Amino acid sequence: MIYALFLIWVAVSSSFAQQFYDPSDCSSDTSNQGSRYTCDSAQQPCRTFLVYRANQHFGHQNLLNISALFQVESDELLDLTNIASPLETLKRGREVLVPINCSCSGEYFQASLSYIVSERTSFPEIACGVFEGLLKSLTLLQENPSQGTDVETGVKLGVPLRCACPGGFARFNGVKYLVTYPILEGDGITPLSMKFGIAPEDLLAANHLEPKSTVYPNTTVLVPLKSDPVINLNVPDSPPPTPGFLPTITVEKTKNTKLRKLYIAGSVVGFFLIVVALLACGFYVKAVKKWKGERLQSFTDRNSVLSCSTARSSPRSGQTGRSSTNSCLSPDLLAGIKFSLYNYGIEDIKRATNDFNEDTNTIGEQVYKGLIGNESVMIKQMRFEDTRQVIDMHSKINHVNIVSLHGVCYGENDFAWSYLVFELPTNGCLRNCLSNQANRLSWRRRTQIAFDVATILHYLHYCIFPSYAHMSVNSRNIYVTSKWRAKLANIGSTLAVSASTMNDKVVTVNGLVAPQNPMNEAASVKVDVFAFGVVLLELISGKEAALETFLKDSIRFLGGGVNEGGCFEQLRSFIDPCLKNEYLIAEALCLAVLAKACIEDDPLRRPSMDDILKVLGRMV
Repeated sequence: MIYALFLIWVAVSSSFAQQFYDPSDCSSDTSNQGSRYTCDSAQQPCRTFLVYRANQHFGHQNLLNISALFQVESDELLDLTNIASPLETLKRGREVLVPINCSCSGEYFQASLSYIVSERTSFPEIACGVFEGLLKSLTLLQENPSQGTDVETGVKLGVPLRCACPGGFARFNGVKYLVTYPILEGDGITPLSMKFGIAPEDLLAANHLEPKSTVYPNTTVLVPLKSDPVINLNVPDSPPPTPGFLPTITVEKTKNTKLRKLYIAGSVVGFFLIVVALLACGFYVKAVKKWKGERLQSFTDRNSVLSCSTARSSPRSGQTGRSSTNSCLSPDLLAGIKFSLYNYGIEDIKRATNDFNEDTNTIGEQVYKGLIGNESVMIKQMRFEDTRQVIDMHSKINHVNIVSLHGVCYGENDFAWSYLVFELPTNGCLRNCLSNQANRLSWRRRTQIAFDVATILHYLHYCIFPSYAHMSVNSRNIYVTSKWRAKLANIGSTLAVSASTMNDKVVTVNGLVAPQNPMNEAASVKVDVFAFGVVLLELISGKEAALETFLKDSIRFLGGGVNEGGCFEQLRSFIDPCLKNEYLIAEALCLAVLAKACIEDDPLRRPSMDDILKVLGRMV
């Protein structure tokens, strides 16, 4: 599954991602990914170009000789180079655009030429010298297997030059030509893009290169052009790269002795610095332990389980009571967590929620928002047994993408109910963010939120034992911080259970039935995968998945597969109109395909969160 999703991403993440740059030298006798440009056998041939440099050593110093080498009319070269005569001697290294016919032969693109050897030579000399690295010597040898290592005079060779035609995605993005350009010492991405008047990012994407990648001499790159090619000859070449090794300099013996002494002195000083640092760390750790002991003692005194005095009222009954020694948490519940959770009083909770005002402070069923100490909090009323389960779960996890549990309030009269106090991220739940027309959620933020949610689900499924299924993932349980990062809430609720203890059950996600087989540990976490797919659809469309009909409509545009011509237009009509055109169509298509895989009827056919995280990791 991950391999299939990775291929989908590679196919759509850019307009050119099907071709890879081959960093190996043209004389290399090894075959690497990218040594030839791959193609689909059904792809149509195209008219494209390559760049050749005037070369007096091999007798190709004018357009007449160059046109004969590439078997094209010299008049075509005159039109492309703006040179008066085909016999005019060109400056050594003068770049010439040569038109070629590129077609798919087997698995690879090639421009098929023939070459008659004029003197005894070798395959590397022809590939890297005569044709300047426009093909590898290994490719030339494979094309002419009957020839030996040395090639005799008068032999006619087949020459499959490197070339490529724009595919479906490249053509969709307006790419007209992929020009083959041979790299020399001093060439670089930035000056090369300036020569052809394109963005460096397009050049990198066309060759599947990272921003800081290096291109090497005697290799080739593809230059994506949306119009007829023109070379700006006024752009200077890049300076040669800095050598990897400095030349060795002979020094006198006395200098070596001084240098040795300097090394020894430096080592001694470094050793003493390390010892001082270790001693400082030891004192620091000791001071921290002492401070923590004093703080914990103070906290225990303030929240003693034997002398709690917080009166509380039940929001259901409206009754109030006096101070009671039974109004605090029981000792067994606080065991192991009393030093990390704050024990709030009922008056704190009432002040924070304006006495449980349902008009201004209710944000969900038995969930309130409020302020405690100028900090926004979310207060959830729960039954005692559920409270213990949530606290136990939060005591076992530690993740930045989980809504933090601050404290608890357990009261004096109604022991069946208690309140948990959570952080409340600034921008509220994801559903509200998607519905806010005034402050729309950008595409970059949506992909980051998808990655964040996938990260925490991966943590729950793989990084704790036993693995844990949330069972309630939806856009109302996902909260967004002030920095537009996602946090998952409702951890440890009664729906969320250990994956190893689940039985056969029907699970709903935002009112949608997630199809399940009798669940074992492997299949149970796939409920979260289904719910995550629904969240992806909401991020793409901006709509809330409230009905099963919406789910069916939302994936209808994918029914014909990603290769059909109308797929992009159907996808655009599905994407949230608030985004306008400020999104990457390739990323949107990838998310849609991923969502479709997540909501497969058979849970065992859905991808794992590990698979999903690897795909989304390429977008952020």
